[in-house]
Amino acid sequence: MQNASSDARREQRASGCLFGLAFGDALGADTEFLDIAAILHKYPPHGPQDLPGPLARVTDDTQMTLAVGEALLEADQPYTVRTLEDPLRDAFIAWKESPDNNRAPGITCCQACDYLACGLPWYKATIAQSKGCGANMRVAPVGLLPLGVYGLTAQTRAAIAQFQAALTHGHPTGLAAADLTAYVIADLVADGDPATLLARLLDYAHSQRIIYHDTWLTKLWERSNAKSPAEFIARGWDECIVVLERLQQALQQAHPPLDPCEATGAGWIAEEALATSLFCFLLSPEDPVAAIRRAALSSGDSDSLACLAGAFAGAHLGVSAWPEEWFTRVEYSERLTALGQAWD
Repeated sequence: MQNASSDARREQRASGCLFGLAFGDALGADTEFLDIAAILHKYPPHGPQDLPGPLARVTDDTQMTLAVGEALLEADQPYTVRTLEDPLRDAFIAWKESPDNNRAPGITCCQACDYLACGLPWYKATIAQSKGCGANMRVAPVGLLPLGVYGLTAQTRAAIAQFQAALTHGHPTGLAAADLTAYVIADLVADGDPATLLARLLDYAHSQRIIYHDTWLTKLWERSNAKSPAEFIARGWDECIVVLERLQQALQQAHPPLDPCEATGAGWIAEEALATSLFCFLLSPEDPVAAIRRAALSSGDSDSLACLAGAFAGAHLGVSAWPEEWFTRVEYSERLTALGQAWD
């Protein structure tokens, strides 16, 4: 019975992913903007090890992930721009106007949400030159969408990942990084082997390099200086491929740096947030708590790095990845539970 229970908890991968994201977010929230020496001074001797306080507060990363996930559940299916745009728009505006939106939210997200609230078309409301990690720190629920239900295809799931990013972040690299982040979640939920994940991710990036989801992204490319939709989106994929190749080299090092940001970037921008959080996960894919601790002990965007590392670890291992007492100690646990159960 004990083994059967353990197997069932491992299969609760949506819940493991979403709670892992929140756990990482809460663990890294207090180390954002600090360098390694300052973090070690504040949390000796190895950085933050446990969720803070009786109720661990999360940041805008978890809040916006909940907004995306709840919009996906609210929208009519099959998913189209017509059925999904308004739920996403409404969820983002509600987040922006919430009194709980007091966790140092990203400037891009706030600006774009203000424009969305004014009723501008989304492709005019988005911040066209931004590729901040807000594009992909919230995309995990898209990766949890099951293929085949209501005719959902891998191509549509990719388009949704890019579309939710595009409502606030209009740079092609933000779109590609969001697509790649959702791909990682979907791959791990489907029991993909972490040892060969990066190779699959690079293959996917090359295969998508000039694919522009015009039904979803419509006129967005016209806000750039690209000569065509294919040229526009290729810029984003090329930047992501470069940082994934850096990640490949970093994983081959005999002695990885204490600060993961030295390997693949600080994570303030979307492609670095993907690569550095993936670096933390792939260094210890079977030890999820170690992965988020490593991400929280970083000189960059620690909460976003740890939240994505936690999402990857939870997608791989399910809810059994995490200490049981953490589930009742993290903020928004009821909403996270509801979302996880919807896809588990």
